Amino acid sequence: MPPLPIAPDLLRAVRESCLEAGEIAVDLFRPGAKTAARTWSKSGGSPVTEADIGVDTFLRIRLSALLPEAAWLSEETVDDALRLSRRFVWVVDPIDGTRAYMSGSPDWAVCVALLDEGEPILGVVHAPACDATYQTLRGGGAQRNGAVIAASQTTTLDAARIAGPKPMLDALARIETFEPADKIPSLALRLARIADGTIDAGLISADARDWDLAAADLILQEAGGRLSGGSGETVVYNRETPVHGMLIASGGGLSEPLLAAMQRMRDGQPQRI
Repeated sequence: MPPLPIAPDLLRAVRESCLEAGEIAVDLFRPGAKTAARTWSKSGGSPVTEADIGVDTFLRIRLSALLPEAAWLSEETVDDALRLSRRFVWVVDPIDGTRAYMSGSPDWAVCVALLDEGEPILGVVHAPACDATYQTLRGGGAQRNGAVIAASQTTTLDAARIAGPKPMLDALARIETFEPADKIPSLALRLARIADGTIDAGLISADARDWDLAAADLILQEAGGRLSGGSGETVVYNRETPVHGMLIASGGGLSEPLLAAMQRMRDGQPQRI
């Protein structure tokens, strides 16, 4: 299947779109305090803000103009099964880390990925409150603010900084020694900070969605890291139900030790003394 001939130009255009979308969100963001943006609860109780809707609307118009043949999958848009029959699909999280955004934490991001036959080929994770923009094209390496990044080369868990939900970290700590990292509420930023070496690995509980992961997954891959299921299975995108089970992410050297630890946890092996 031929690659997108305009991919480098498309990446630049997507990055610029994410920067503009970030400005929409920043206008309603209040660091250190609850945002002034209007807030609603979606089905299931998840919050959505005025900024989520504004960014989603802006990006749908902009990205659809950049690649009209691409279908659309977004956290804030009603799902359309048409995406299952399309080669290209935009996957968008207008604000990944909405609760962080609402509480005034800087750890939220605008995320855009482009899938080609279900595989990410372009990804941008823009965190304006952190002054960080991650971007990549498949096969082109990963960058943060224009500088090439690489995932950690750590190969042993006892030297690893690992972020994730406290129950998962507590379970891992019963069988392994490692350094728990501060909570990173945005899943995309959790992966991006593995990609740039800020942390070495991350755990993700079940129920993450394509829009939480796709852009940052490609960034992590291009930085030499890996995202997988808890048994090492490849993460698959653009399925009928775009929901994932428990996931682990790390620099390449930690992938096997972390998978082995996950297996020990499932097997109920003796706790670390």
